[in-house]
Amino acid sequence: MQFGIFGVGDVGRDPLSGRTPTEHDRLKALVEYAKLADDVGLDVFATGEHHNRPFVTSSPTTLLGHIAARTKRILLSTSTTLITTNDPVKIAEDYAMLQHLADGRVDLMMGRGNTGPVYPWFGQDIRDGIALAVENYALLRRLWREDVVDWEGRFRTPLQGFTSTPRPLDGTPPFVWHASIRSPEIAEQAAYYGDGFFHNNLFWPKEHVRQLIDLYRSRFEHYGHGRADQAVVGLAAHLFVRKNSQDAVREFRTYFDASSAYGNGPSLEETMARTAVVVGSPQEVIERVLAYREHAGGAYQRQLFNVDGIGVPRETVLEQIELLGDIVPVLRKEFAVGRPAHVPDAPTHASLTTAAQEKAARPEEGPR
Repeated sequence: MQFGIFGVGDVGRDPLSGRTPTEHDRLKALVEYAKLADDVGLDVFATGEHHNRPFVTSSPTTLLGHIAARTKRILLSTSTTLITTNDPVKIAEDYAMLQHLADGRVDLMMGRGNTGPVYPWFGQDIRDGIALAVENYALLRRLWREDVVDWEGRFRTPLQGFTSTPRPLDGTPPFVWHASIRSPEIAEQAAYYGDGFFHNNLFWPKEHVRQLIDLYRSRFEHYGHGRADQAVVGLAAHLFVRKNSQDAVREFRTYFDASSAYGNGPSLEETMARTAVVVGSPQEVIERVLAYREHAGGAYQRQLFNVDGIGVPRETVLEQIELLGDIVPVLRKEFAVGRPAHVPDAPTHASLTTAAQEKAARPEEGPR
């Protein structure tokens, strides 16, 4: 089971102090968060890709490459790589480059994004969002797995005898998670390839989350990648923790009510009851997160927490990461209890490379 933090790099005003950090301050803070997450023993640091204000994370590979040089063991990921508006050739080369520089500590999460104007900025039409996600990812897989690619599709110029460089480290492409909060086509895509499926369930009730994950699990089994409960699932949560529940709720409410994402909607209490917004004491956080196995339809592989954004200041985010460093060992222990032996861990570069080597050493299988 992997635990980590993620964010989208939004620049928000702190409603308590009235201060708004600069873009420079936000980017420097993200590096600091990743380093502390590594120091306290978290498994994953992920950042999103956005090209519009108030976000600053327009170049995830640049940010993650810098973080790779400042950290030792934490896995570096994205909470969105825009498969729809990025050229698959550039994704293939950028993330293979990052993979080499980070010594394999890289995977990525494909998404369509949630900002309509981005599509025309990059020469695309939002009405083609699903089709772009399907076609671009099909090309990306080939670019990582074939030395020479001939390609002709609907959304980009043809390729003839093209080789993306550098090649993936050890011949092993980064593991891919397909992220969606509402699109069954993306769950189907993840299942078809046997990739991971990540549901960013911050704003959605558990019934909706379970429905989409159940679809992915059933189709994963349909395509012959294993049993449904062996599918690779990830979940998100928005976390705010203090030593006692009353302080956590009182402090977080100010940020919640002032947020453009949460404010002017259901109350904090309603949101906590229905979604993956977790506010409380360490013990309450542990109990809430352990219950996410119901949302995921059983054991799952990755749990990421958003402790950043909506105006929460740098000092408070660092405190949240420190507290999470104390909570995660308990979660690891509790999640291990009763976990079926046949349910795999989240793939890593090492496990994928080993599996590929073992497959290559086996006699050729007959037709399937």
